[in-house]
Amino acid sequence: MSNFCREVVTLQLGHYSNFVGTHWWNLQDASLSYDAETPPSEIQSDVLFREGQTPGGHVTHTPRLVAMDLKGSLRTLRQEGNLYDAGTDTSAATWEGSLMMHKECPPQKNSFLEDLDRLDKGEILAQDDFYSSPRPQCSAGAASVDTVNSQLARVQKGYRLEGSVKVWSDFLRIHLHPRSVSVIHQYNHDGEAHRLETFGQGEALLQGPVLEELEDKLHFFVEECDYLQGFQVFCDLADGFAGLGSKVTEMLQDSYGGRGILTWGLVPVSHPDTTPMKELYHVLNCALGTVSMAANSSLFCPLTLRGGLGRRPSCPIAFPHLNYNPSLWYHSSSVLALALDALTLPYRLKDSAPMWQMADTLAASGRKVVAAYGAMPFPMMHGASLPDALGDCADALPWKPLSACPEPGDGRCYSQLVTLKGFEGQKLISSLAPGTQPATPLHNLHSGEDVLESYIRSFYPRSPLALQLVPTPSALTPPFPQIFSHFLTPQGFLQSQPLPPGSQAVSLAPVMTSLQSGPAVGLWMSELHRGSSAVDIRRSAPSFLSQGPEMADYKDTLEELRQLGHCYRDDTMCCSSSEDNDD
Repeated sequence: MSNFCREVVTLQLGHYSNFVGTHWWNLQDASLSYDAETPPSEIQSDVLFREGQTPGGHVTHTPRLVAMDLKGSLRTLRQEGNLYDAGTDTSAATWEGSLMMHKECPPQKNSFLEDLDRLDKGEILAQDDFYSSPRPQCSAGAASVDTVNSQLARVQKGYRLEGSVKVWSDFLRIHLHPRSVSVIHQYNHDGEAHRLETFGQGEALLQGPVLEELEDKLHFFVEECDYLQGFQVFCDLADGFAGLGSKVTEMLQDSYGGRGILTWGLVPVSHPDTTPMKELYHVLNCALGTVSMAANSSLFCPLTLRGGLGRRPSCPIAFPHLNYNPSLWYHSSSVLALALDALTLPYRLKDSAPMWQMADTLAASGRKVVAAYGAMPFPMMHGASLPDALGDCADALPWKPLSACPEPGDGRCYSQLVTLKGFEGQKLISSLAPGTQPATPLHNLHSGEDVLESYIRSFYPRSPLALQLVPTPSALTPPFPQIFSHFLTPQGFLQSQPLPPGSQAVSLAPVMTSLQSGPAVGLWMSELHRGSSAVDIRRSAPSFLSQGPEMADYKDTLEELRQLGHCYRDDTMCCSSSEDNDD
């Protein structure tokens, strides 16, 4: 491990954020190496993980994480975890009267969690359901010693958890530190009563015991950092956690000024048991949360696979090589986590710039809201070169919107950061024989960076551009859902013929992402403003403001959203638009 590391503390606020975060941590854990002889990876795991020791003397690596959720959201997961379990208190009771014991059966664990328990106990898993082919080697990050992580990677059991995942802990493969999980007991995860549905409810939460517990957990993780670069916040944007996230980011800004705060506002494609009134609440929470969290963060990016954040969005985002169910949180959160594995990469690399520099690069002229785009997986034929892959995408960029913000296609962008990871084993440039005519201008370039830059500039010729190329792919060990096309090899590359049934699942994935600040973000915010301001909230949803904010503050926030959208309009749009006074 490196002697110098810029640590990051992660906060996950809300149930869908914990779904995304669980997949994301599973991806990080799958790339950890516990073998000193394994070649070091360019990705620095110390940025996210802390090293500790159990009472028995075993070395542990746990996320530097604070995860907040509601009562009833953990099921089989103990709030304090199992890693540092000191055992049951067997001291004698002093009560001498009669006792009546009420015993509740614990929730049943799915097959994946049962196998994890067996591995934790040192048992060997049965071989019946394993894929017979060995897992492809990943030279930069694969574990080669016999750990729970390496056994899961090696056996590649084909879990099908779609029918058994109820909460995020149902597919959590790593141990959490006892100080990581915080349960908010004032509100229920499910049921009809005591639900955290509005922005004002969330704002009012951060006081008293909830605030004290959060500050205690943050201080624990922050004080052991030597070079804290900042915080990454995964926050539900469509429910009451938007209000809580606004207060949490405000607290981070006040308490840790000068550190980076990167906030990802997460929205599922659909909510269970939704109603037209709840859909209206979702729009209002998104509007208020966007303004508040953008103001308190170094950078704010909404993430969703919805076709829009309004009450009548278009169809969910489709990816050409993914077969996912948008209504399943277990599926949609895995797609966003795979994108985040690349989106967060620039500040997790060795010798990389800290996250606040990444934020400053993208937040040009104070525009702190950005949009994300992703190609999961990046479409590259097995054995092809990067010029070949990009040449096949000459007419349209390979990525899809991840922020409900379609690209305008007119080449206007104020700043952009593009990350490509996972091309290990493929050629970055074309190997042309002397005298051979190149198929495209890309085939005539002499470095992968030049190839990618030339390709992006064919769509955005005048935009400031930063690039990050990393060969290490995302490692997709169980329980990542099997949502990939049969035309993908286990390494995640395309082939001309589908794999036969029963073949090894995709276990590695190349990913390309883009973070952009441009006029398209302004159009997105203008649409969000129109959707929220068109409602007479006193008549249509009077209970929304029952716990705040005040009506005057609510109107001021919507006006801030309108003005924030206007900040993304360039001179051409401002002169030609007739909507300036209408929206």
